Amino acid sequence: MQFIKSYWWVLLLMVIVIVIAVVFIPGDFRDYKPPPGISKEFEWDIPDTNRIPSTPEGELIRYGKNLIANTSFYLGPRGKIAAISNGMNCQNCHLAAGTKFRGNNYSAVFSTYPKFRARSGSIETIYKRVNDCIERSLDGTSLDSNSREMQAIYAYIKWLGKNVPKSVKPGGAGIADIPFINRPADPEQGKIVYIQKCQRCHTANGEGLLNADNIGYQYPPVWGKNSYNTGAGLFRISRFAGYVKYNMPFDAKEDSVFLTNDEAWDVAAYVNSQPRPEKKYTNDWPDISKKPVDHPFGPYADNFNEQQHKYGPFSPMNKVIKSK
Repeated sequence: MQFIKSYWWVLLLMVIVIVIAVVFIPGDFRDYKPPPGISKEFEWDIPDTNRIPSTPEGELIRYGKNLIANTSFYLGPRGKIAAISNGMNCQNCHLAAGTKFRGNNYSAVFSTYPKFRARSGSIETIYKRVNDCIERSLDGTSLDSNSREMQAIYAYIKWLGKNVPKSVKPGGAGIADIPFINRPADPEQGKIVYIQKCQRCHTANGEGLLNADNIGYQYPPVWGKNSYNTGAGLFRISRFAGYVKYNMPFDAKEDSVFLTNDEAWDVAAYVNSQPRPEKKYTNDWPDISKKPVDHPFGPYADNFNEQQHKYGPFSPMNKVIKSK
């Protein structure tokens, strides 16, 4: 009889513990679901470049990697193949030749393309996506998709993603999202962050630091005539903020975070307030209702102006836009 009473007390205690857990665990955690298409379970195993085969295909893959790592040598203002870009390298934005976790890597490119992109309002191929980067981030001229250079870049991207299942986007792909802050991003505060944490590499006037050969950049320009233009993805401050939050300063130890969310948003606002090549792609987002909340050029499907879309605060804007 005593055993039965003890049993019921234990059972009652277990029920109380479960109820407390359900009630008090934060709602964001209880309701968490991975974003569509992102596999939290799939971990990208970065292919070992030492195992690129010694075949004509392997030679093309290696050339593709060199083009990503040393774009300016081949395609910059003094390029060996052509002079079609601003002197930056692809890996200035896609770190470690597109292989760094949360460093705008290429892990999901081959598995998810071709795909529909709202920016162009069309199905895009990898060739189109690469040329978008050349035209916008490298402020350059597109490559012929049949050229050896484009075929090499394609081969390298395909090789990097060869083990990623179709339609899967591994964790750590691309640029990480960081939470919105509850105020507009502040360029003046961002200037303080830049001086304290960014200037030593990218210099006081944002022009970056060239290598000794004066061909490529050790630290790329973040504004000015040789930086990305106003049509580039990084000109959206959410993309710049997410990028610098987990990747800067460049010489930081792996997984070290030196910027708070507020600092990341503010320095993004500051950098993207500085002069750079201006190019407006008027055909972007033909369905204006699909524009990202921080796209800084109108027209918009809402009543917020360009200043608000550039600096925020984005949370209340996002709620209004999503409610429509």
